[in-house]
Amino acid sequence: MGYAGIALLMALENVLPPIPSELIMPLAGYNAEQGHVNLWGAIAAGTFGTLVGTLPWYAAARWLERDRVYRWVEHHGHWLTVERKELERAVDWFGKHGRWTVAVGRLIPGIRTLISVPAGFCHMPLWQYLSYSAAGTLIWTGILAYLGSLLGQNYERVSTYLGPISWLVMGTITAVYLVRLVRMRKRNHARRASHES
Repeated sequence: MGYAGIALLMALENVLPPIPSELIMPLAGYNAEQGHVNLWGAIAAGTFGTLVGTLPWYAAARWLERDRVYRWVEHHGHWLTVERKELERAVDWFGKHGRWTVAVGRLIPGIRTLISVPAGFCHMPLWQYLSYSAAGTLIWTGILAYLGSLLGQNYERVSTYLGPISWLVMGTITAVYLVRLVRMRKRNHARRASHES
């Protein structure tokens, strides 16, 4: 799917973990090295997709009451492997460090998606939110895509191992997601049971 595929996957990464950018953008850079896409075009598509994918979190936090978002995360956040305490941590971090947190947060796994929520809670203007997000995302996608393009220079050496390793990585990610999902659901059920008793 070329640039559209890169943008779509990067958008989904911010909405439906676990689709890690650590796999998407290096593969895009690798394809750029092979001549299938342009490297700068791939970085632009990844950045654009990420910005689009962060908007639902930002919009929900901006227009819904904070307690309502927290309650939703408590009941349904396990499907996205997001817990209330992680969300509260991101909100506290934003409160301490301000708007630059959005740019820096885009470089930190685990914070990358959640940082949209405190920005929305604090009613950060949309243009500022997109500007800071774009700055951090451009650096992140650029680094990953460049590393992937370096891999392309060793195509003959690594091509034999690339397929099995990709399946192994995806299998590991899926397994981690499922384990995290089951644990979070059990914790949520135990918490609800204790409240009801």
